[in-house]
Amino acid sequence: MTTALPEWLYPGPAGGWTSDMLDHLPPDAPRHVELIDGALVMRPPQSLFHMLAVGRFEHSLEPPAHLAVIREMTITLGPRQRPEPDILVVDKATLSLETTSFTPEAVYLVAEVASVESVERDRTTKPIKYSNAGIKYFWRVEEEDGLPVVYTFELEPAVKAYVPTGIHRKRLQTNIGFDVDIDLTLNWPPA
Repeated sequence: MTTALPEWLYPGPAGGWTSDMLDHLPPDAPRHVELIDGALVMRPPQSLFHMLAVGRFEHSLEPPAHLAVIREMTITLGPRQRPEPDILVVDKATLSLETTSFTPEAVYLVAEVASVESVERDRTTKPIKYSNAGIKYFWRVEEEDGLPVVYTFELEPAVKAYVPTGIHRKRLQTNIGFDVDIDLTLNWPPA
């Protein structure tokens, strides 16, 4: 079965899409659209693992009062770059009800929960873009035997590249300017 592309999507604007265009997509556009290198990336339906893992981090991260945990909002990294991490920790002073995207300066941590369709972007493309933008902490979450494995990274500012700080199974215990202690077991199956 072939589905026709919506008129607004094809062939797209001359020169590619820009980050400011995401706020003006038509109402029938998918809810979660990223901009990577001027191309729209639409997220397919997510797995139950993805939903449970994102929920675990959203509800378990306890940053200090000046920071907030946000899920599934974009970061405007440049005119042709507006990725949408699964979890962000941002400066509360930058929040408003009209916020649709954050600047990299407002973002303290990004976490990506890898899916089959996103694993290459989450392992390669996005970390490079986040580190080039100066975002201090990056976590990549992957599924291993039904449980999350968290790969943690910190920005080495002299070279603007992430260095690994750990691989965490069962429990994520680290310090990113505040202590993090998260049980990585998922509430599945439901009791």
